[in-house]
Amino acid sequence: MSRRIAFNRNELAGSFGDLGTDLPLIMGMIAVNGIDPASTLIVFGSLQILTGLVYGMPMPVQPLKAIAAIMITTGAKPELMYGAGLVLGVAMLVLSLSGGITKIAAWLPTCVVRGIQFGLGMKLMLIAASYMQKMGSLGLVVSAMGVLLVMLLGQNRKMPASLVLVGLGVVLAWFTGFRTDVIVSGWGFSLPRLHVPGWSDVLEGGIHLALPQIALSLGNSIIATSLLVSDLFPERKDVTVKKVSFTYGLMNLIVPFLSGIPICHGSGGLAGHYRFGARSGGSVVLYGLMYLTLGMFFSRIIGDVVKIFPFPILGVLLFFEGFSLAKLLSHVQSSGKDLAVALWVGIVIIGFPYGFLIGMVSGVLIFYALQKWRISL
Repeated sequence: MSRRIAFNRNELAGSFGDLGTDLPLIMGMIAVNGIDPASTLIVFGSLQILTGLVYGMPMPVQPLKAIAAIMITTGAKPELMYGAGLVLGVAMLVLSLSGGITKIAAWLPTCVVRGIQFGLGMKLMLIAASYMQKMGSLGLVVSAMGVLLVMLLGQNRKMPASLVLVGLGVVLAWFTGFRTDVIVSGWGFSLPRLHVPGWSDVLEGGIHLALPQIALSLGNSIIATSLLVSDLFPERKDVTVKKVSFTYGLMNLIVPFLSGIPICHGSGGLAGHYRFGARSGGSVVLYGLMYLTLGMFFSRIIGDVVKIFPFPILGVLLFFEGFSLAKLLSHVQSSGKDLAVALWVGIVIIGFPYGFLIGMVSGVLIFYALQKWRISL
């Protein structure tokens, strides 16, 4: 059995596995919604570290994707997000402590969960494709080189692919105008800002932000994540949906009071860390230290600092994170009925607004209808 916490080149390589998902969402909310960079990065990084230590495996935390997307597209004020985080924290904690999440997981067919993973994986790959085009022809060339490097290096433990990719990103940033003088002159010490959510923000944030997030959180953040743990770490019987729901809820009871963004666990993050070499909680601790350092010392110039991770490189990392999730569809290929349901859920997620909610509900209805009428495919 591997160590629960290890620090080596593969854990460092794995720590970049979720960067393509997290960094653009965080930077988007900083730019559009005016969330406090120091609070956001320090709290996000600190909870990464705690999660790595508690779970002893590459179980990272991520921004809540539905909430982040709504925030960025509507320009909503940060206070609504803090209110929504509190609502979700209470809801998930209640589901965990009451045992309700265990009953939901038992009721949700595995093929629907695989469909959620497939749909999310494909959405991440589509987003990755848009990142790869951010710098025009140069971005496409760099992305092609990055994809080729990852394919050639594969699971090479001596020369991890993500470390080579990050090195390529540093070179690209340098040649496209990365300003080291701005970094040297602009650093300073910062701490999180305290905040007490108001009742109106809790109510409005709960309705407009928390409710659209619920289906994605139940399906991907909790149930799919627990299932992926059993795929990748079958010996870890302690990582149940109840435990994942509990830490999800507890974290979101804390972050609103420190002006942090609502967060979750996610099968995509776990898949990304594992795909690029992580096998212990060390990768998540290292990942958290990066955000903690950025928040405490470089939050005033964060827009300049993150240029060291060009979009094409983030796109390559995100592409393989999505691919690792999408290929889990193969786990249901032996059953025509399960495969059809999983494909349906995935297609709905990709193609429809509120696709996670519609896909999950319709997938469950189709599965039990086929089962009741004994229809085989």
